[in-house]
Amino acid sequence: MATAPDRAPSELTLRGILLGGAITLLFTAANVYAGLKVGLTFATSIPAAVVSMAILRFFRGSSILENNIVQTIASAAGTLAAIVFVLPGLIMVGWWSGFPYWTTVAVCITGGVLGVMFSVPLRRALVTGSDLPYPEGVAAAEVLKVGSNSGTGDAENAKGLRTLILGALFSGGFGLLAAMKLVAGEAAKNFRIGGTASGMSTSYSMLLIGVGHLVGISVGAAMFLGMLISWTILVPYFASGADFSAGVDAIVGGTFRGQVRFIGAGTIGVAAIWSLLRIIGPIVTGLRSALAASRARAGGQALDLTERDLPIGIVGLVTLLTLAPIAWLLWDFSAGGPVHDYPLAVIGGTLAYLLIVGVMIAAICGYMAGLIGASNSPVSGVGILAVLGASLLLVLIFGHETDPNRTNALIAYALFTTAIIFSIATISNDNLQDLKTGQLVGATPWKQQVALILGVVFGSLAIPVVLDLLKDTLGFVGMPGAGPNALSAPQAALISSIAKGVLGGDLDWNLIGLGAIIGVVVVAIDELLGRSGKMRLPPLAVGMGIYLPMGLTLLIPVGALIGHFYDRWAKRQANPEFAERMGVLAATGLIVGESLFGVAFAGVLAWANRNSPIPPNDAPLAVVGEGFESVAMWIAPLLFFGLIAIAYALTRRMVASTPAAPAPEPEVDIANYR
Repeated sequence: MATAPDRAPSELTLRGILLGGAITLLFTAANVYAGLKVGLTFATSIPAAVVSMAILRFFRGSSILENNIVQTIASAAGTLAAIVFVLPGLIMVGWWSGFPYWTTVAVCITGGVLGVMFSVPLRRALVTGSDLPYPEGVAAAEVLKVGSNSGTGDAENAKGLRTLILGALFSGGFGLLAAMKLVAGEAAKNFRIGGTASGMSTSYSMLLIGVGHLVGISVGAAMFLGMLISWTILVPYFASGADFSAGVDAIVGGTFRGQVRFIGAGTIGVAAIWSLLRIIGPIVTGLRSALAASRARAGGQALDLTERDLPIGIVGLVTLLTLAPIAWLLWDFSAGGPVHDYPLAVIGGTLAYLLIVGVMIAAICGYMAGLIGASNSPVSGVGILAVLGASLLLVLIFGHETDPNRTNALIAYALFTTAIIFSIATISNDNLQDLKTGQLVGATPWKQQVALILGVVFGSLAIPVVLDLLKDTLGFVGMPGAGPNALSAPQAALISSIAKGVLGGDLDWNLIGLGAIIGVVVVAIDELLGRSGKMRLPPLAVGMGIYLPMGLTLLIPVGALIGHFYDRWAKRQANPEFAERMGVLAATGLIVGESLFGVAFAGVLAWANRNSPIPPNDAPLAVVGEGFESVAMWIAPLLFFGLIAIAYALTRRMVASTPAAPAPEPEVDIANYR
């Protein structure tokens, strides 16, 4: 609804903050579940913008700037959910038995606020003072512009919201049927091949189809290659000559967990280092040119609204004030452990490490966001490097401890430090994308920066609740008492394994080295493909394909292929940008529906097992017995792919029935791989 001509458009409003908070709860819960299940999260800016415009159009005085604030809050909180790539590691190493609420909140808030503060001075360097494309920021701005300026925009937003809800209902409904045991939730078979063995598996997960659509064909192909390397080469090689008296399932599972995943870790590490090395030069060049341009523009004149950041004095003060609670968190967390043998050196050094590495990470992640999109940035690679740095610094001070209790305390301290750094990384990775959207729609930077802090707070309050619920009901693979529905939490398992290996001195560097060699080869292939102008082969995606179980990998390439053919169809439509955006929303719906059902199912499990029955009730919604399993196995693929076909067919029908928008939008590529 248009605002009165004599009034400034509404921007940072109470209703916008409350709506952003409500959307935050929805998408944060979904992202926490998705991150724990498959190690991937999805971008929330565009879905949040669509939901916001569909709701705020019924209120008087709503504006494009107000909708921008809503998506800023929601995207910051959704991005912060990536903290699940680290924190569950404290459960896996046995240091925490749950997620202490206020400690977890404090870790997320302090790291997130530092991420916002570090990115404030980078706005001029990497947003207004550079020509970085910011694909997701531009896409979100175009969604806001189209939705706020025309009746056609209202119709598009209404259909976009309908598409998102439809996808959510389909994926959540299938999840419900699987929980009722009417359809199979997965299919797996391990088998012998001569003197060795391998396996095949898949999860009937619409979340994976949605993720595949969003990450695109290049990432999908790279993950498929990694999966082939893992299951057709590495598993058969390391399982060769094994004693199969324990059963083929035990041999294949043990080989994958004990050897192959560390090879994947080596590949991921090389890919992460290469990704960071590639952008250091452009970052330095961009900062120098932007600072030179800022000095040239400085003339004492009043700044436009669109150039008003939080004052640098406030940024410095907030940064210094945030260090005090971080120091207390580190002191309290390490109480009674070896860190208190040298508290000033260790905690003081940790604060210096956080500041120096945090500033570097903010610049690097901000540049990556501008170059390839916030959710396409290898933030998990930053976590790997951060835990390596933290662990090696502790080794320099303490060496390799012989007391396992002291070693475990140092491992936990390294993970705790990494969690704070990871909060900085994820938020700074998202902030500049949101500030680019704000620049394109004429927003006030300081108001957006306040909204980013609010998003950090909202997300921080929600994350530990969801984490504790999922830990208490489903559990994480590798933790004591994990049940058959346990979530894999792949990044947390990898990062904690690296910390344990470095500080315990028992990391099998031969496996890491083999993975590194594979990573170097993939990097070389990717660079050759890039120079030839052909489809890329992202090295980090190959590493994830090696590291993740096949059940969490196989359908991502399938989803990428579905998304590829949908986008080819969309480009031929009268309004190709709207058609592609509808595909993004359909895929997002598939992710959100299954994720929210997963969180709800965790609540059902908690209720069903409230009296601690023995054995625990892992299938409280089941309505059929084990005798129906063979029928459910046949029904599952037919219904699964049938529902996906219907979802995309209905999306195409809604696109075809919508008139073309009056102004074209620039073509963008919405990627979603971390």
